[in-house]
This record gives sequence, structure tokens and C-alpha cells, in this order.
Amino acid sequence: MAKRLDISDLNIYYSDFLAVEGVTMAIEPRSVTAFIGPSGCGKSTVIRSLNRMHEVIPGARIEGRIALDGEDLYGREVDPVRVRRQIGMVFQRPNPFPTMSIHANVIAGMRLNNKRMSKAAADEVVERSLRGANLWNEVKDRLNRPGSSLSGGQQQRLCIARAIAVQPDVLLMDEPCSALDPISTLAIEDLIGELKQEYTIVIVTHNMQQAARVSDQTAFFNLAGVGQPGKLIEMDATEKIFSNPSKKATEDYISGRFG
Repeated sequence: MAKRLDISDLNIYYSDFLAVEGVTMAIEPRSVTAFIGPSGCGKSTVIRSLNRMHEVIPGARIEGRIALDGEDLYGREVDPVRVRRQIGMVFQRPNPFPTMSIHANVIAGMRLNNKRMSKAAADEVVERSLRGANLWNEVKDRLNRPGSSLSGGQQQRLCIARAIAVQPDVLLMDEPCSALDPISTLAIEDLIGELKQEYTIVIVTHNMQQAARVSDQTAFFNLAGVGQPGKLIEMDATEKIFSNPSKKATEDYISGRFG
């Protein structure tokens, strides 16, 4: 697990509209990379392109290259379903399957992949994944209750457990704490710090303090104006981005002058 992502000259289109232009970056294994920037600058578009989730929108396409440990994820023979299995995703709002139990939610991805398991094997995956998401002790006595019966923060950790159950190489998180209270947010941030020991993690966040707390590298995106493509302005070690950025636009955004 935990592989390197290399992005080269990435342009992302929705039909004829160029949404993101000229992104080149390297995302290191066993680290947390934060994407920051104002709304509409392409952060979520880029993160969704990493596991081809943006392709669910008709007309979406890319130019350039995204490689996972050297393998072109957009190669002609590459199955997008396999890419999404290798690169899991946790969304902005917790989205457990409401009619499924906690147990069934965790192994839902494996079932969708037509993976047959004995009850003992399924139970082992559920426990491993819930422990990995720091949720096991809270739910081990009610695994047959609906996932929707949990609190918002617990539901988000359940979604993380579901994502890591299939043992991906990379974990993407698109504003995973924006719908959560401060205590649940802290729990997710602590969990991110633990998960990076095994996974390559990319997180989109509007919370500057969160980016500073959880990430090793930070990438700042911006756009010149309405209707213009989003661009990567600067990427560096998080400590440098927040203390001594190279670009004035980065400094202006972090200091709250815009965005």
C-alpha cells in the first residue's frame, strides 16, 4: 500500500470548458497533501480526476498524465473501476448506505467488486477496517444497526472504514470535515495522522488551520477570474507555505486578504 502519484501537464475539461490548466505535481507516499484555495479554483476537480471520479459527469476529459507508481491511470487498457479501487475517496458529507447495517456498509465495496467472502472473513475485514477508522470500540456491540443511526462524525469515520476495507493505495478526502462539529473534526484529523502511516492521503480543505495541522505538503490553487481555468500556483512543504510562501498570491490567501 501507499504509492506515489505523479501529475504532469494536467488539463481538465468539461466539454469545451477548460476547468483546470497545466497542473504538475508529485504526491509522496505515506504523507498528507492538502489542496487549498478559494472556491471554484479547481481543487475538487483535480482530486476527483485522481481516481477518475470526475468522469461520471458527461463530457469530462483530461489531457496530460496521472501516474500511480509509474502506471498511467488513463491508459487505454486501464479499467476506471480498478482505479477507484486503488484510490479510495471520502466525500464532503458522510454518505453511509442508509438501509445497510454498519457491518454491511464496511464491506459494501468488497461486495460491489464481486468478492465472495465467508462470514468469518467478512467479520475480520469489518473489525480491521473499523479499528483502522478508530470506530470499532464505539460500534462493536451494534454492528447490525443501520449506518445512518450513528452521529455525523461516526458516519464519516464509517465511510473511511468502508474506503480502507478494500485496502487502497491512496485515500482522497474532499472536505471531509466541513459538515462536522469541532469534536468530530478533531477525531477525523487525528485519524488522518494515523492513516498516513499506511496510505498516501490527499485532502481538499477550506480550513487553513486544518491544512496546517494535518498535512506534510500543501498545494495552493487559484484562478485569474470568473470563467478562467484553475491553476496550481505553488506547492511546497506545509511549514514553508504557511510561514514563507514563494508567491504573493499564496501569502495573500493564507493571510485572509481574499478567498
